[in-house]
Order: sequence, then structure tokens, then C-alpha cells
Amino acid sequence: MLPFHDWLLLASICALGAMAPGISLAVVTRHTLHGGHRAGAIAGVTHALGIGIWAAATVTGMAILFHRYPVLEQLFSMAGALFLLWMAWKSWQAGRAPLPPADSGERSSVLHGAAWDGFMVAFLNPKVALFFLAVFSQFLEADMSHLARAQIVLTAMFIDGGWYVLVAILLGRSRFLPWLRDHHHWVERATAVLLVIIAASVVINSLIRTA
Repeated sequence: MLPFHDWLLLASICALGAMAPGISLAVVTRHTLHGGHRAGAIAGVTHALGIGIWAAATVTGMAILFHRYPVLEQLFSMAGALFLLWMAWKSWQAGRAPLPPADSGERSSVLHGAAWDGFMVAFLNPKVALFFLAVFSQFLEADMSHLARAQIVLTAMFIDGGWYVLVAILLGRSRFLPWLRDHHHWVERATAVLLVIIAASVVINSLIRTA
């Protein structure tokens, strides 16, 4: 197991990373808007699963492949950019249609969509692996036990999932949600624009690194 002060430092860094505003927060917010706090929470949980995969890859040394073979990072980045553009198109189209009833979060299609988007937005982001590689390198040791490595992975997963589930619950039960639903077309369009900007940034940065 990690010493308590090391674990506390790791948890603090993971919390700051999870709380930073970005595409993940936009995805959880969007699904909370459409399907209520349950859909948003599911998106948060599956996002944590995607984070857990990258965390596990990092503690087992697989993330080093991105340093040795940059083409792998580029492939993941391009796939992630395409996924973001697809989500942007979905969000823009959703802004043109009436918002489903608030209880539509019980529909399996809504929950499946939230689960898929939450997972993929984390899994198709190789920057997560590089972030963990930078952070975990401060704590990993060659002779570290499997239990300590599992502790690192679970810390990253539970903090990420816990934060986004909390966001979904607070937003889904707040007085602010009805206002967001009344103005959902603006929220959807803003989300679509944000997704396109991030996708373009991913592509440009990937091309610059390989130029």
C-alpha cells in the first residue's frame, strides 16, 4: 500500500484533474439535461471505467508505448477527434428538436447512450494516459506490489467517477435544471461548438507533432 501522505497527494492531483472543466463535464451535463441525474451518473460511472483502463495501462507500463511509438497516440487522437465530431453533430441535431420529457432517463436507449458517450470520451483520449504517466511516475517503483498498483488505479477511478456522479446528482436535482431544459437548444449548440473546437485542436496538435 502507498504511504498515507503519498496517497493523499495522488488523490489531490486526480481530483484536480477530474474537476478541471472540459469535454467530460460537458458530456455529463448534456446527458443530465436529457435524461436526468440517473443518465448523467451513468455517464460519469462509465467515464471512470475508461479512466481506469488508462490508469491500469500506465501502472503496467503500457502507456510508455505512446512515447516509443507516437503513431499509436496519433491513431487514438484521430479516432477521438472523429468521435467528438460525431457527438457534435448529435448535439447540434438535438438542439433542433424538442427536449424529451424529464422522466425519459428511464428509457434504456437514453441510458445506453449516456453509458457509451461517457466511456468513449475517456477511452479515446490518449492524453489521459500521458497525464497518468506524468503523475504516476512520482509514485511508481520497480518493486511496487500489485496491491499498491491496484490502489493507484482504483483511486483514479473512484475520484473521477465520484466527481461526475456528484455533478450529475447536484445538477439533476437543482433548481437550475428546469432553466437549462427550457433553453436546451442553446446548451446543445454551445456543446456542439465546444466539441468541434476540441476536435480541431486534437487534429492540429497531432499533425504538428508528426510534422
